[in-house]
Amino acid sequence: MQKPMNNPQENGMKIKDYFKQLERRFRLGLLLAFLILIGALSLYFHFQFHYTLKETGKLNLIAIAESQRNTVDLFLQERVINILSLFRSSTFSLTPTKQQMEVFLENLRQVSDAFIDVGLLHAQGHQMGYAGPFPQLREKDYSTQNWFTALLSENRAHYISDIYTGFRNKLHFTIAVKQIVDGQTVVLRSTLDPDKFYLFLRTIHHGKGSESFIINSAGVYQVVDPARGQLFSETDYIPPIDQDTGAREIRQDGVSVLVAHAWLKETDWALIVSEPLALAYAELYQARRIMFISSAFIILLVIASIWNATNMLIGKARENAEKKEELYTQLLHASKMASLGELATGVAHEINNPLAIIIATTGVIKDRFNPEFDLDDNPDAILKDIETIDSAVLRARGITQQLLNYGRKNNPKLFPSDVNQILNDVLSGVKEREFALADITIERKFTEVLPEVMIDPDQIRQVFFNLINNAGDAICGPGKITIATAVVDSNLRVTITDTGHGLNSEQIKKIFDPFYSTKEVGKGTGLGLSVSLGIIESMGGTIEVQSLPGVGSAFSIVLPIQGKQGGENEL
Repeated sequence: MQKPMNNPQENGMKIKDYFKQLERRFRLGLLLAFLILIGALSLYFHFQFHYTLKETGKLNLIAIAESQRNTVDLFLQERVINILSLFRSSTFSLTPTKQQMEVFLENLRQVSDAFIDVGLLHAQGHQMGYAGPFPQLREKDYSTQNWFTALLSENRAHYISDIYTGFRNKLHFTIAVKQIVDGQTVVLRSTLDPDKFYLFLRTIHHGKGSESFIINSAGVYQVVDPARGQLFSETDYIPPIDQDTGAREIRQDGVSVLVAHAWLKETDWALIVSEPLALAYAELYQARRIMFISSAFIILLVIASIWNATNMLIGKARENAEKKEELYTQLLHASKMASLGELATGVAHEINNPLAIIIATTGVIKDRFNPEFDLDDNPDAILKDIETIDSAVLRARGITQQLLNYGRKNNPKLFPSDVNQILNDVLSGVKEREFALADITIERKFTEVLPEVMIDPDQIRQVFFNLINNAGDAICGPGKITIATAVVDSNLRVTITDTGHGLNSEQIKKIFDPFYSTKEVGKGTGLGLSVSLGIIESMGGTIEVQSLPGVGSAFSIVLPIQGKQGGENEL
């Protein structure tokens, strides 16, 4: 029974169902691919952006801490200079009167109202002169006070103490300056009011919602807002002493804050700046909101674009389904013809020259046998013409052989070999005499002891021969070819340098292309360097080129000392 023919309408339905299924799969695949890609990129950039902005927030707060630290250091340096200037006063005396000390105190208060009093002490710690609101301190012995013993025992000209109560039972800190006067060590000291110091710190702090305070290396407040803590009490955060500046997130009074520190240069105090995270990372949170909104918008835009693009692509594919195979066949055929044409052009250009010689020479031989031309037809003349034909045939055969070698991928037969010996073999004899006749000097710069490398001696000899020949052809008139061997970074490097005409950047880009040659027509096939590169790469190496027009060229063969695995090794 004959099988019924397929209904065209049924075939149309099958095609429609096929493309509907293809459309669903294609759309789903694109959506998954793009969404996964966008999701991965969004997460990556989100974390990178998050990290960058966090670091930016920390750096900004560190910059504020450093700026305030520098201002506080300058304030303390100025106070030290104010006290030091008293030594240079015309009224200074080792046995000052009360009036002289009052003048000293007045001078100090004119430059800063933070000064409380001033005193002059012997090296033994006895206070010889005093001016200030605590007259009971006159004649006091300070020899056991920490700041006094530290100033005299350490190799320093001044000392700034921590906050302490001392003899007056009131919080203050001392700045003391040591000098040698008339061969005696004397100390001028002045106490400063921490409250005035705090007011000064407030004047240099301009951050809204942030606060600054100063602690010593033990974490004890030296300057602090009364709303935060009390002087002489301890803080819950002590920055690392070995880190000049830094920032970190901490929990403070149940709130997450960012704190930055900067250690003062003048004394072992750290200036701390704290800021709530909502304020410190305000830009980060704003950027995060913008990023989320932008990502959602981009995802919706991608979905809409994929939907429309899928409809257009599948619709077009449905219209062209019957022509696809034909178009594909035509495209493949065109590609093959283009490759064939490119290859044929190169081969034809190289073979045309020897063919023209053969045709011309055979014509001459025919003419020798024609009495009308009266040419020399003796055997010697005919043999010379035949030799010309043989030379042209051999040239054509050499071109086809190089072409076959270029297209064929032969595994090199690797042996442990001495590169210096191979180079000497290539240079010795005819080649060296040929260069000598052309006034070209060969200079060997061989490393005496080279490790053996796994190479194919015959093929590497061909590469060396090609490169040395090219170097000689590049030299017009007297010149020099330098051949050097060395071990560099676990590779054996052979460099062939000539003093020839050199190459420009455009020529360097093309010299390894098949059939490209810088030589005159008929003097090169353009396959030597291409084949040489293939040989070196098959051994796991490479060829590097450096050249300057009018200066010369240097070709470096780089071979791995361990050798390439996978070759046909024979021992």
